[in-house]
Amino acid sequence: MSVELFGNGDARVREALAVRFAVFVDEQHVPPEIEIDEHDEPDDGDAVHAIVRRGETAIATGRLYRRDPETAQIGRMAVLREARRSGAGRALLDALLDDACRRGYRRARLSAQIHAIAFYEKAGFAVFGGVYDDAGIPHRDMEREL
Repeated sequence: MSVELFGNGDARVREALAVRFAVFVDEQHVPPEIEIDEHDEPDDGDAVHAIVRRGETAIATGRLYRRDPETAQIGRMAVLREARRSGAGRALLDALLDDACRRGYRRARLSAQIHAIAFYEKAGFAVFGGVYDDAGIPHRDMEREL
């Protein structure tokens, strides 16, 4: 398993989007028109995407972008069904957190689907705020110091 980090405009963004669409649109029924946002556009120079590969195949993806000068927002974490529980999600999250540290961020924040809270807690994130709906899926905000 390997992790690759890259910016918007890189051809690998298409692979990341394919994983996201398989998980969020096909599996979780997120409307396709809201899956892509401004942080996927080539003119967002702050966004960093990541892909986890098994061999040549992209099996997981995520991204981070600048929320404020001290906080990286991590999001769009998606692992293909057949790759879950393989360590791909943790490798992906660790790579994004390491990159956030290298970029000088002091905190990382994310919006976790309720079923994934325990996964993020194991990585040091803590829940704050209440439950809210995002694309028909219950979420909670989480944060950790870097």
